[in-house]
Amino acid sequence: MEQEIKGFVSYLHNVKKTSQNTELSYQRDLMKMMRFLRTQKVEKSRDVTETNLNSYILDLEKKGMAAATVSRNIASMKAFYLYMLKNGEVTTDPAEHLKAPKVEKKVPDVLSVSDMEKLLEQPGDRTAKGLRDKAMLELLYATGIRVTELISLRLEDVNWKLDYIICRDRTKERIIPFGTKARKALEHYMQLAREELVSGKECDMLFPNCSGESMSRQGFWKLLKQYVKQAGIQMEITPHTLRHSFAAHLVDNGADLHMVQEMLGHSDISTTMMYAVRTRELYAKAHPRG
Repeated sequence: MEQEIKGFVSYLHNVKKTSQNTELSYQRDLMKMMRFLRTQKVEKSRDVTETNLNSYILDLEKKGMAAATVSRNIASMKAFYLYMLKNGEVTTDPAEHLKAPKVEKKVPDVLSVSDMEKLLEQPGDRTAKGLRDKAMLELLYATGIRVTELISLRLEDVNWKLDYIICRDRTKERIIPFGTKARKALEHYMQLAREELVSGKECDMLFPNCSGESMSRQGFWKLLKQYVKQAGIQMEITPHTLRHSFAAHLVDNGADLHMVQEMLGHSDISTTMMYAVRTRELYAKAHPRG
């Protein structure tokens, strides 16, 4: 079964042109499924039944997995077995009738404007690392891009004349403008810090790590946690919180939802609507006639 999972992930990469994060997510979900099935003495994909998969879903739920996590695992199983069926590796699809639990769309947690300001003030301006971190945080908040997109930016992806960046994946690219504060932070970083970080190495990444190489998601998460602690922010946040905050603050200030959708790269505007729901809730709480 392991080789078939690897074949499926290869298919996603070469044919579907999915992102690396998507591929890793499918692989992680399916390897967990495989390990569970082995405890049930099921070793081969063609021997898996709908009952086996339902037992796995029940096991996930017993372990306290969130409905969204269970739904994602079911989606992974469905995609895998559809691929197996089309390739003639199985004759029936045991995942065809699996039912995903209902997932309520939760309005994401966001930082207040004042907490965001505190966070952006934390990186120092006396070291190359501090100038880089300041530029990264300012650009994240200015554009709402994902952390993976941030650490994947190359020097050529910044248009200095028109103040925008280009975010690319395997199927499309999107152009996202940034404002004067992000530009200022970027300029200071480029002029005073990047050369020191690169240390003569050939590196075209916009934001290298302190060894002059590509930064990892874990590396960014580590520095973000440090600045959150320094700022005295009590809320539990993740790198994605900055993306949510970008979108929520735009919508709170009257930005068009379709514009926000395009900047975030959402394929479905219903995802972007979460921020409008949050704005309505804030209005209802704050307005005397809400």
